[in-house]
Amino acid sequence: MASFVIEGGHRLSGEIRPQGAKNEVLEILCATLLTADEVTVSNVPDILDVNNLIQLMREMGVKVSRKETDTYTFQADEVDLGYIQSDEFMQKCSSLRGSVMLIGPMVARWGKALISKPGGDKIGRRRIDTHLLGIQKLGAEFSYNADRGVFELTAEKGLEGTYMLLDEASVTGTANIVMAAVMAQGTTTIYNAACEPYVQQLCRMLNRMGARISGIASNLLTIEGVEALHGCAHKVLPDMIEVGSFIGMAAMTGSELTIKDVSYENLGIIPEAFRRLGIRLEQRDDDIYIPAQEHYEIESFIDGSIMTLSDAPWPGLTPDLLSVLLVVATQAKGSVLIHQKMFESRLFFVDKLIDMGAQIILCDPHRAVVIGHDHQFTLRGGKMTSPDIRAGIALLIAALSAEGVSRIHNVEQIDRGYQDIEQRLNALGARITRMN
Repeated sequence: MASFVIEGGHRLSGEIRPQGAKNEVLEILCATLLTADEVTVSNVPDILDVNNLIQLMREMGVKVSRKETDTYTFQADEVDLGYIQSDEFMQKCSSLRGSVMLIGPMVARWGKALISKPGGDKIGRRRIDTHLLGIQKLGAEFSYNADRGVFELTAEKGLEGTYMLLDEASVTGTANIVMAAVMAQGTTTIYNAACEPYVQQLCRMLNRMGARISGIASNLLTIEGVEALHGCAHKVLPDMIEVGSFIGMAAMTGSELTIKDVSYENLGIIPEAFRRLGIRLEQRDDDIYIPAQEHYEIESFIDGSIMTLSDAPWPGLTPDLLSVLLVVATQAKGSVLIHQKMFESRLFFVDKLIDMGAQIILCDPHRAVVIGHDHQFTLRGGKMTSPDIRAGIALLIAALSAEGVSRIHNVEQIDRGYQDIEQRLNALGARITRMN
């Protein structure tokens, strides 16, 4: 298990460029299974979750070639169908959350998919009902093998388009159903579809491959099935979660920072969420400039009531940034209620912030009230363990601003979502050492 040793209290300065979007690229890589032609994907981040999925695809028989540092080609023309039914494949899927999005392409192309319950962050229930029920509505037969702990979907006669109303606007669920539907016979209509930029990117890529998807960027998708798809080239968007994390780092450390090439139009409400905490930031072409700020004050609602920041389906605030916003609020002037609606275990990391001196009241598993210090009291360095990707980066931000030395264990969780994070931050003036 690796650890970070962080000497806090150092300001950052300079420019940093976000990596490719983790949540998008996992969908895009799975979509390459839908054709026997070569697909080129660029701006692929070098992070554990992505690298593990690429390795899994190699073991499935997909021909993977790394053309440049962040560019790969994938060709799924000789996939080992026996291997993807093996216990070894099931075991590897169980440790990789993104593997759940393999089932849509596999059912669409080969008429059968097996998947074990996927792993990932320990942040509460992450059910896959939407995925399975949606593909079942397309005509697949669904069963669960309790002895193997495996879900099985079969569609020997192919899939057929239909209308469906999703029980939740699941991003990965929508992606899986869309990938299954693109080669189904007839027309599929998906209402209450997720419309995050990740899903939009997937749909646009599939259309370049020959799919017929309309309604992109809305919650009502219409898909006219086609017989086959062909290859294409696709570039992954910058990671909006990393952009938000860098804004938070600049605010907490009182640093002047420029975040380059952020794809501002795809950030949605994220910049405004930080502005509500009093953080000044400017859009400069496609960059974000954050000036050094000694103080930032949390806004109130128009009626004077306490500010609430909560997650919501796109274009609402992504739940992946609430941990960062919570940490940033600890040094603001004023108070804010953080309401994490989606996951019931994601706020449990706040006890580590309280140990560092933060004033936080955890009301219940979903809500926390943060009373800001207004930089009048600096957080203390401490020892902590990263429970998940987003809590890990939030704890790193806290440690960068803290007085003294902090140690964060289990930083493999951070590595799952952030590429070479200590090297990139050290180049800006941070002092982070990786210890094994």
